[in-house]
Amino acid sequence: MLGPVRVEGDGGGRVPEGSKAAALFALLVTSPGCRCTRKEIAEVLWEGDKNAGGRVDRAVSDLRKQLGGEVVPHSGRSGYCTLRVPKGAVDLLRFRDGVSRAAERSAPEQFEQLGAALAEWDGKEPLRGLTESGFHLRREELRAELMAAVCARLKAAYRSWEVKWLREETEAWFERSPELPQIFGYYLLAHDDLPEPRRERLITEWMDRNGKPDAELQSAIDQVRGVAHRSVGTLLPPVPDQLPGSRRRPVGQDDLIRSLVEAVCEEQDAGNLALVLISGMAGVGKSTVACNLARRLRERFPDGVLYAGLNGFAHEDVRPAEPDEVLDGFLAALPPYTTVTGLESKSNALRSALAHRSVLIVLDDALDAQQVLPLLPGDGTCAVVITSRNDLLRLQAERKVLFRKMEPLQEADALEVLTEKVSAKDRAIYAQAFSELVSLCGRLPLALTVVARLLEGGARPLRTIPALVQEMKEERARAKLDTFHLPEHELSVRAALNCSVRVLGGEARLLLWQLAVHPGPSASWWAVMDLGRVAGEGARTNRALMELVTANLVEHRGDRYGLHDLVRAFARRYVQPGPDEETAGIERATVRQVLEHQLHNVRACDRVLDHERTLPIGEPDGVLVTDPAEPGQAMAILDEEYAAVQQGIRLAIGRGFERYKWLLSMALVTYQWRRCLLDDALRNLVYAVEAAESVATPVDRAMVHRMLAGTQWRLGKYGTAGGHLRQAVRLSKEDHSKEGRLSLARSLHRLGLTLRKQGDRAGAEEALCQALELCREVSDLVGEAAALNALGALHHDRGEHEQALRRLADALAVVERTVERSGLADVLFTLAKVRLARSERDKALSLYRQACDIYREQENWPNEDKARLLFAEVLVSAGKSEEAVRELERVIVLRELMGGDGVPEVRERLEGLR
Repeated sequence: MLGPVRVEGDGGGRVPEGSKAAALFALLVTSPGCRCTRKEIAEVLWEGDKNAGGRVDRAVSDLRKQLGGEVVPHSGRSGYCTLRVPKGAVDLLRFRDGVSRAAERSAPEQFEQLGAALAEWDGKEPLRGLTESGFHLRREELRAELMAAVCARLKAAYRSWEVKWLREETEAWFERSPELPQIFGYYLLAHDDLPEPRRERLITEWMDRNGKPDAELQSAIDQVRGVAHRSVGTLLPPVPDQLPGSRRRPVGQDDLIRSLVEAVCEEQDAGNLALVLISGMAGVGKSTVACNLARRLRERFPDGVLYAGLNGFAHEDVRPAEPDEVLDGFLAALPPYTTVTGLESKSNALRSALAHRSVLIVLDDALDAQQVLPLLPGDGTCAVVITSRNDLLRLQAERKVLFRKMEPLQEADALEVLTEKVSAKDRAIYAQAFSELVSLCGRLPLALTVVARLLEGGARPLRTIPALVQEMKEERARAKLDTFHLPEHELSVRAALNCSVRVLGGEARLLLWQLAVHPGPSASWWAVMDLGRVAGEGARTNRALMELVTANLVEHRGDRYGLHDLVRAFARRYVQPGPDEETAGIERATVRQVLEHQLHNVRACDRVLDHERTLPIGEPDGVLVTDPAEPGQAMAILDEEYAAVQQGIRLAIGRGFERYKWLLSMALVTYQWRRCLLDDALRNLVYAVEAAESVATPVDRAMVHRMLAGTQWRLGKYGTAGGHLRQAVRLSKEDHSKEGRLSLARSLHRLGLTLRKQGDRAGAEEALCQALELCREVSDLVGEAAALNALGALHHDRGEHEQALRRLADALAVVERTVERSGLADVLFTLAKVRLARSERDKALSLYRQACDIYREQENWPNEDKARLLFAEVLVSAGKSEEAVRELERVIVLRELMGGDGVPEVRERLEGLR
């Protein structure tokens, strides 16, 4: 990266230099967290091309092919592309890690560490060989990082008395970059023996070319001129340095700290107050980051550092710090040491004392804006770093704030915290157990530190780690946090969370508990608002939700709200809304409200996907229901809700709510088929059959058996599917109403499809003809078209193409009288196969294209995959290889979305066409 971009995987795969795959690799490595959206990829790699989606897919696929799925994992439906590489595998990451490690070391150690980091550069242009204009800015940013590291090493050399090295290095850099103030400053300091006329001529020439020196360069000029030296007997007031001693290294926060350093320096250089607010949930590492940030900035503030722990979320026996008490401490450290009284007078005195000073202030653990505002300087070049578990919205409304919200660590960084003192050999032996511990800790730094402390110094042998994992899993199941409670070391996740919850209002506490009862992992805004209905009329659920979000107890991402695993466990056990009996009633009402909301919203989406299926759900009462307009929107809603609905089904099973156990599973199955989530569908429907036996009518039970058979059919288990369909036929015959006849028709149709798959064409034809007759009897046009299509496919199997075309022409005429797009695509697909068998290739191509487009519109991934694969084969036979390549590229995308099965075979076929 820090030269020409060269990429090679562990397995020997090599990415061609200058290729789009190499550019993608460079883009990901230089993006925060090695992660960016597909839109960002398209904008950088194919600037101005609004239809670059397929090219992005190809570049991602090419990179994954060379580096493997572990390094370039499938993004699923997230819209992001992520790179997972160890820091030691990329020169840029090694460089950044070395610079980060140097920050907290002594000057001689910094000098050596920065030298090792700078050795990663090859002395030439970074990202060489990439021609995309989007990399120009990134090159500039990397050059700026290089110069920052160079200047940091010059500073370390100056403080370490590396005189000879400093003279030689500053001469070289001053020749290359004479305009940079820091380079010129260290050149002057390293050559303080220059004759005064020559030195003053250099200073004058530099100022003529580059303007007025900044504060740092002016300080260097003053020092070589002798202005900065104290005369004998001069007494200067002490410079305050109240920053606490060294804390833990802020693992995984280098990008955050670097961005804040840059932002503060930019504000300071512009003569402005820099006001930083770092928020996040309890235990996420805010104080560690704030103190590390302050240490990195300390040299920028010659008039000192002030620090106050505000105890905003301390234990119950420690009250939050009063602003006027904090002001007393600050004013005692700043001349003229005023003794004014009253909060307003003290606040004014602080602003006066800081008006002509450059001081850094750290306010740790603030409760609210009211506690912070009196402690802030006025205008000037001071900076304030504030940490709080709240987002301090009032402060952000009244002042210009550099706001950053901290999140739990990435998995690799979390693993580093947990295993920092573990040998490489033991890390390898217990790799799986350590990975599970990271997950059980929710990647929260405080929790990771507690567990790491348990394993330190042999207090708990490493060989017991698997047992510790099991203990923590059992605790999680019981919503306990005992493992994370080490009061003797002042380390306790439970105590930290209790301090956050203690200051909440009553409605916010209730909603937090309800969200812990919610099966998770997240809920939409509408679902959260429905929870508030349990509290009765007048509940201000939106306000309670905002209180939880700003307190960083609820995570808000996009349109979803969720709880960190440890917050969920804490709230579930320690934030009950009342006595046990009252709590049990509220809990049952909350669970029922969650499931009712899910059922009606999933059903609203399912109606758009399957117009024909009816479920005995009834009309919604007391829940907010979405209204998707078309299949794409319905599928997108279910994409977001799927994990929560799956958990809802598990909750219904566990609580014995029979209504939701079978109806929620049934409402979800069409989506699961189209997303190829067949194992999930199978598990759900097994429970649905059991529940329907006791609460559903024979016709509805037949429908459950059909859905279960359809899932088995898609898994290739035709014998098992046939058994369920015969059961559906028997159940349907018990009901002689129109609904029973319709159920019988649908059961026979699917039985016919299954018998065809088993090679029993005669049995299939008999079942399909009966289904056709019944569909016509009850005026089911969609079912009639489906039966005709299946009969046409049977004729095609036998080579009876004329009969097939007649059946399919009838099917097409019937289905076009409906709004059923999926059925239309099925008929077009069968027609395409018949036309191709009659050597009518052009007609077949047109029909395949139409079917593929409809399947894509309906987001029916399995059917689209099957149709496009056959379509590509026909295109190849017609000599249209470029079109075939595009179809196969789409097939690869579909198969990756469905889990990756069959991708290598398609890729091999694709490579043969390119």
